[in-house]
Amino acid sequence: MYSLHPQLVNDGIWVGDFELSTLLLINDMQYPWFVLVPRREDVTEVFQLEQADRQQLLDESCWLAEALKDSFSAHKINIAALGNMVSQLHVHHIVRYRGDPAWPAPVWGKLPAVAYNDEQLSECVQRLKSVLTTNFTYAEQFK
Repeated sequence: MYSLHPQLVNDGIWVGDFELSTLLLINDMQYPWFVLVPRREDVTEVFQLEQADRQQLLDESCWLAEALKDSFSAHKINIAALGNMVSQLHVHHIVRYRGDPAWPAPVWGKLPAVAYNDEQLSECVQRLKSVLTTNFTYAEQFK
């Protein structure tokens, strides 16, 4: 049975679901940082997904990246599936700006996370909702 890794549960806020993947927002207001987690059991690598799921994950990643680029006016979208700390397959989508606190380096380990307050969280998800309007179901708290 599929379940989210405890670290993803701890670090992420459930935003909603695509057909294949759960979408989390990493609770660090320094960067709009989202994670796609395919709802498949015992999968640690993209190549372990069935062909149809690989294509669906790529589609979802592209839909998300385009929505993030548009809604957050990103200079760059960093997309990565590392899995060094959390082996469950998950794909990071991080909005980057030339002036962000870690630019141009990767965000990992640069600064301690700064949690969203309720207003910031609502604004972040609302920006996404303005462009991610199809192929996605928002969690009840964001409807």
